[in-house]
Amino acid sequence: MSRQIAVLILATLVLSACGSAPQRKAEPAKVSTSPSAGGYLPGDGPSADTGVDLDAIPDAVPRNEPLHRYANRPYIALGKTYTPLTVTGNFKQRGTASWYGKKFHGQRTSSGELYDMYAMTAAHPTLPIPSYARVTNLSNQKSVIVRVNDRGPFLHERAIDVSYTAAHKLGIIGDGSGEVEVESLAASASSPPTVPSEPVQSKPPEISPPAPIAAAPVALTSLETSETSVYLQLGAFKSQQSAESFMERMRDELADLGKQFKMSVKDGLVRVHIGPYGSQGEARASAESMRSTLGFRPMVNLP
Repeated sequence: MSRQIAVLILATLVLSACGSAPQRKAEPAKVSTSPSAGGYLPGDGPSADTGVDLDAIPDAVPRNEPLHRYANRPYIALGKTYTPLTVTGNFKQRGTASWYGKKFHGQRTSSGELYDMYAMTAAHPTLPIPSYARVTNLSNQKSVIVRVNDRGPFLHERAIDVSYTAAHKLGIIGDGSGEVEVESLAASASSPPTVPSEPVQSKPPEISPPAPIAAAPVALTSLETSETSVYLQLGAFKSQQSAESFMERMRDELADLGKQFKMSVKDGLVRVHIGPYGSQGEARASAESMRSTLGFRPMVNLP
């Protein structure tokens, strides 16, 4: 009889911890500080060859974005009530930052967007979603700007969980965590308002978006490039379905450029390109101009 009572009590505690918080399905496992572990537990780090230059990924650019309809409501997590802020630029705190990686790559964040471990994003218990924050490592003064699009952390009294790339730039990958200062940033008054959109995936998610693509499949071709016909690579995906969905979103974002969009297959990935450009210099200039619109700089597809 006493065992049945104990089971009922445990079940009640678990249910009360779930609450109504729009949070990640699971907390990141406690990060190992063993040098041999590389700063993360097995399954939560990058693959052996990511093909991504983490240092070249730009910081998030603060923009005026409407607050998420649901992710900024008061919620309960692990028995504690949180009331998210609704104004940016008037918040600063010091605490411990950790990071989450491949274990959550491709999962839905509290904003409904897919988590991309290679994007400059973060999870915070109370900062507005979406909003932007400067995170500074107090031990080495390295600083990054991230876009807050997720809720958490809720364990171990951490202040913020940053993406894998942000953690790399802050220098906390090896130790798994570090003492930081978090400062909310208000977008410039001159920044144009935007509508919510998914952050660009610099790497394909481990799970493909479930929404089916109604349009007919796009033919895959080999991309022919030369010194007078250069394309920019916007993204690479494991499935044609994900690539087609991404390409349609890019058509809307970059419609004013008047360029063609193409897909090709290389090294087992479906790649989305825009072009052609008359020279590599023209392509690089166009890629730089896209940085503020897309939040990242496309790569020049060299011949």
